[in-house]
Amino acid sequence: MKKMLIGSLIALLMLVTACAPLLTNANLSQTETSTQPATAAATQSSPAQQVQLDSSITLDSTVLSLVEQTFRQIYKDVNSAVVNIQATQIYGPSMATSEGSGFVWDAKGHIVTNNHVVDGATQITVVFADGTTLEASIVGTDPQSDLAVIQVDASKATLTPIKLGDSSSVQVGDLVIAIGNPYGLEGSMTQGIVSALSRSLTVDESNPFYSSSYTIPDIIQTDAAINPGNSGGVLLNVSGEVIGVTSAIESTTGSNVGIGYAIPANIVSKVVPVLISDGSYTHPSLGLTGETLTPSIASRVGMDTTLRGVLVLSVTQNGPADQAGIQGSTQRMTYPGQVMITGGDVITAVDGQAVNTYEDLISYIFNQTKVGQAVSLSVLRDGKRINVDITLGAS
Repeated sequence: MKKMLIGSLIALLMLVTACAPLLTNANLSQTETSTQPATAAATQSSPAQQVQLDSSITLDSTVLSLVEQTFRQIYKDVNSAVVNIQATQIYGPSMATSEGSGFVWDAKGHIVTNNHVVDGATQITVVFADGTTLEASIVGTDPQSDLAVIQVDASKATLTPIKLGDSSSVQVGDLVIAIGNPYGLEGSMTQGIVSALSRSLTVDESNPFYSSSYTIPDIIQTDAAINPGNSGGVLLNVSGEVIGVTSAIESTTGSNVGIGYAIPANIVSKVVPVLISDGSYTHPSLGLTGETLTPSIASRVGMDTTLRGVLVLSVTQNGPADQAGIQGSTQRMTYPGQVMITGGDVITAVDGQAVNTYEDLISYIFNQTKVGQAVSLSVLRDGKRINVDITLGAS
């Protein structure tokens, strides 16, 4: 009930912001909420003060005040747990320092961030919201989920862990808040909505023929402003729970354009405890790379354009898929930026679950399987449907 109320209040605030352009000569100052009654307010039907934004939109100033209080409380509760991370790398005679974000995991000094924030760092410095500055060491890293755990001396800092939420309950349209350190601006808070779900995030772009050797599934897309330095920060729901770790943006400029990505909390809750105990995380693997079979791709490779599934692009030599006889496609670069693809198996289901996209496949393998488990793939090869059993390997 409390969460529904908070969500409703914040929705009203977003409505106010969205309607600002309806005002004559609207500017930035007009997007700020005022608790004073409008000078030309319409006749009030109740004693409550009201703010007139447009002839068709009138909101009680008390409600707007509650919305502001909600934002302030979330920031007060969470900001002390969000840290600035400075990672120093040494390249021969040169030294470079990059910045990112992280958040307190527990009272033992464990801090969660992105792997790419601390990868290769020879020195890591953590700055807390109260200014406390401590050196940190790496406890565990997982490049495939782009998560890492570092640790500071718990006796030298006030540690306030953040509660993780259930990212499986997140829906498109949900209100979210991001807190991090964009461009080194510590403790910055932005808000937006969940723009899309079930995205995938490329981890390794070294192969020009396909999207990735490993892809993080179930990524949350948001329009909350995320910029360089936000990596490793938190994406919160309106209850102040972490539903994702902000990790990347889609941009041609290197700064926010309204498309940000967060690793879902349910992946974080699965990987982080293992990183703390073991230092690394072993992922189940099919030993193949693929791409969603779109009508365009199907047409290019001579298949039925109504067919849905995953086109196998390549298989790892002597890997699980290779040993089971899965066939990859033939790829060659025709000219810069263009790849010719011919042949290749199409995976249409795994263990009886329909696979319409590459995201469907990697999500199932990550969430429903483990290393050494046997899975059954429904495969279309040369126009014939076959079943192929594969024992998952480790990666």
